[in-house]
Amino acid sequence: MDKRLAAGVGIAIGVILGVGGWYAWRMRTAPAPVVPARTVPLPPVAEAPAPPPPAAPAIQHPVSPPAASAPAAATLDTAALAELLGQKAVLSFLQTDAFVSRLVATIDNLPRPHAAPRLWPINPTPGRFGTEVGGDGELVAVRNAQRYAPFVRFVEGIDTPRAVALYRQHYARFQESYADLGYPRGYFNDRLVEVIDHLLATPELTSTPRVRLTEVKGPQPMTQPWLHYEYADPALESLSSGQKILIRMGPDNARRLKAKLAEFRRLVAAGAAAR
Repeated sequence: MDKRLAAGVGIAIGVILGVGGWYAWRMRTAPAPVVPARTVPLPPVAEAPAPPPPAAPAIQHPVSPPAASAPAAATLDTAALAELLGQKAVLSFLQTDAFVSRLVATIDNLPRPHAAPRLWPINPTPGRFGTEVGGDGELVAVRNAQRYAPFVRFVEGIDTPRAVALYRQHYARFQESYADLGYPRGYFNDRLVEVIDHLLATPELTSTPRVRLTEVKGPQPMTQPWLHYEYADPALESLSSGQKILIRMGPDNARRLKAKLAEFRRLVAAGAAAR
């Protein structure tokens, strides 16, 4: 083979080998062609159903509605209260304006640390809270219980069955006032029984409790100090407003009021129609 033919054959072989080698390298290093993925439609996702609203609490102590033959309930006003309690007693002891709203709010607050006096359905007890000095410091004065004696006699004189009948007759108004406090799903009679049980659980003291003036920090002198006493015993001071009121009234008054509360509870908890 002459030199030109050999050179041509060599060039041709080199080109073939070179092209083959380049193609092989490209096959080894080039990324695989991208194959578009098939789009598989996903099944529709069903939305989770909204949770049902919480069920209304079960009524524990239902108040049966008045009989169909009973006359329609009039407004529970001063006249209706006076018929039950007597005109003089109503004027002496009760705040008759918005009486039902006051009564419902106060009952709801008695198990709490504070029951605002401005909402009470009863007038403030005349006189001032009294103390006396004892061997253990400043004590609740024994004579202080006498201030509450007229009110206790007034409560003891209430005809409980008639009072429950009046309550039952006007129960819709009590329930409405309870809903207005922020308990649209609550049942007032259940709350009433709960609060009575709470008051009945008030501890009975065997000795006169010690008290002290509440510490008020600041340059202003304390006015009306008789309104700023607290129990020296932390266990007593941690009681609810209603339980502290009972203790403040003295052990004999507290026992008598508890007896009336227990009598009232038996009727409203049983759902019985008082006659």
